[in-house]
Amino acid sequence: MRYLTAGESHGPQLTAIIEGLPAQLPLGKGDIDPWLRKRQGGYGRGRRMVIETDEAEILSGVRAGRTTGAPVTLAIQNRDHRNWVEIMSPEPGGEPRKKALTDARPGHADLTGGIKYRHKDLRDVLERASARETAARVAVGSIALKLLSELGIEGANYVSSLAGIETRQAFSWDGLAAIEESDLRTPDADAAAQMRERIDQAKKDGDTLGGILEVRFRGLPVGLGSFVHWDRKLDGKIAQACLSVQAMKGVEIGRAFENAVKPGSRVHDAIHYREGGYARETNGAGGLEAGMTNGEELIVRVAMKPIATLMKPLPTVNVVTHEASDAARERSDTTAVPAAGVILQCVIGWVLAEAITEKFGGDTLPELQERLAAARTYAAEY
Repeated sequence: MRYLTAGESHGPQLTAIIEGLPAQLPLGKGDIDPWLRKRQGGYGRGRRMVIETDEAEILSGVRAGRTTGAPVTLAIQNRDHRNWVEIMSPEPGGEPRKKALTDARPGHADLTGGIKYRHKDLRDVLERASARETAARVAVGSIALKLLSELGIEGANYVSSLAGIETRQAFSWDGLAAIEESDLRTPDADAAAQMRERIDQAKKDGDTLGGILEVRFRGLPVGLGSFVHWDRKLDGKIAQACLSVQAMKGVEIGRAFENAVKPGSRVHDAIHYREGGYARETNGAGGLEAGMTNGEELIVRVAMKPIATLMKPLPTVNVVTHEASDAARERSDTTAVPAAGVILQCVIGWVLAEAITEKFGGDTLPELQERLAAARTYAAEY
């Protein structure tokens, strides 16, 4: 399985092409659009979320509500493009164009991207580097999550902390409804109230906030990924996918950083054989050992930095005049931490779906289901 996305933040649309999905997977807009709505939600989002109401258009690879095995093409219209037609036109001329960006924003791709691709109008960098691109990846990932659900695999995400305020209520699969109902994607109502206050203050200050997201999956079979080559280790692939999302700066499997200061006797998971099967009473490994799933719950924690576009801009330099300036201000969020968990669940879901199709093969969903069931039986009887 593989996919490509294309499109700019203020271009006409975002496009994704997905190859390698098994045929006979039930699929429709109802499997994609709810995830796009979740991505746009969360306390602390900016005005762009009011302008855009994302919906995916399925242009190929699906017929009569099921995949055909051909490449699937998705399109998400940028409704704000109508205000940017002249600015974003691919036709030559009209330079310098309106809304040209020459004051590089610290923490963004602007300056480095401008040097790399030799652009003086940094909008040529901004438009593709923008987190708007994650809408396409959420659409793609939602299909991966649909495939996983057909194989008995379930995922979840929540805000572990925001601006240093911790979710103190332990995660529970029985508490998913509370997470979905929360505009901060936390089951801890007291923590959510404190987070809102911190977000409100940051908005008044023209500042932004980051946090830590936790994504979990259960029902994964033993042996996804491999230890035999570095580029087949599943934890490496998951980390790469997470860090490819804008503003993500750190990844740990389970409580990796906390475990780094403990002795091994308090970290590693003892193995038992009970009632005809292997079992672990703890999950210090976070569901991954030596680059492979071990059958336990997968736990991935990701650190998101504060969004780099500040309403109270930092000092910078104009790349045309080389004079001191204030960083350019684009429409932005105070925080996108709650939405980030949705994005991360989708990109991790894609990695897991890719690993499953690689391990079990098959051209159709029924073949995949049969082979996965056989693998689960073997693992239980091993």
